[in-house]
Amino acid sequence: MDGFLSPASAAGPAGAGGLLAAARRARRFSQMHLALEAGISPRHLSYVETGKSRPSPGLVLRLCEALGLPPREADGVLLAAGHAPAHRETPLEAPAMAEVLAALRLILARHDPLPAVAFDAAWDVVMVNQAYAPALDACLAAGADPGAGTMPRPVLALLPAPRPNLLRLLCHPAGARRLLANWPEVARALLDRVQREARLPTADPARRPPIEEALAQPGIAALIRQRPLGAAAPLVVPVAFQAPDGPKRFLTTIATLGTAQDLTLRELRIETYHPA
Repeated sequence: MDGFLSPASAAGPAGAGGLLAAARRARRFSQMHLALEAGISPRHLSYVETGKSRPSPGLVLRLCEALGLPPREADGVLLAAGHAPAHRETPLEAPAMAEVLAALRLILARHDPLPAVAFDAAWDVVMVNQAYAPALDACLAAGADPGAGTMPRPVLALLPAPRPNLLRLLCHPAGARRLLANWPEVARALLDRVQREARLPTADPARRPPIEEALAQPGIAALIRQRPLGAAAPLVVPVAFQAPDGPKRFLTTIATLGTAQDLTLRELRIETYHPA
């Protein structure tokens, strides 16, 4: 049951309430709106947000669901409220992930001869297919991700740590900007998306992409400033690879394992390229 706390014992729940309040404001929900969605009174919600009432695990999850928070962020609120996380997290290297990696290999292999890549919540590359590997190897060989080294990475296998990071590969002067004919449009679109994700009030800093590092790369700040104030982000941004006979244009789609109950699997994304 939800219980009322003395001021001395309210530190943990107050943290959870603060996270919920920040998420509610970020989504421009009123307390009335969120309370109705969660099936509680606005007064009860106010007590939760100010730390006067400790929410039960069930109420935390209802509020997080109403706010549309991803499972990892919901677990962060549960921990802040003094409860155990609701979702498990299994490393990709664990034996239990063998079948998952086999399925991932199948998905990427079936997409050849078109490029496909799998990456995690931090935008670290997890696996690539044969068509994607040359671009990755070219960026690594040029030193576009110093932390990942310069050696070619295996194809259709779990990449060893430290894994290449897509944001570093895109923004580093030796990276994808040498390979893409429309690099400014692609870079702006990806940076917009990554920054929006990072602004979530409960986003885990340990799993965020290296945004500050990317923004510090030469030309990135000027690139962002080039977008007119108030201009909406484009709905579709093709990716055009440089080629001897002219740019090869692709549209990309990103799929997730939406039914997975494990946090690692839920955060995996598979980007596939399609001829434009």
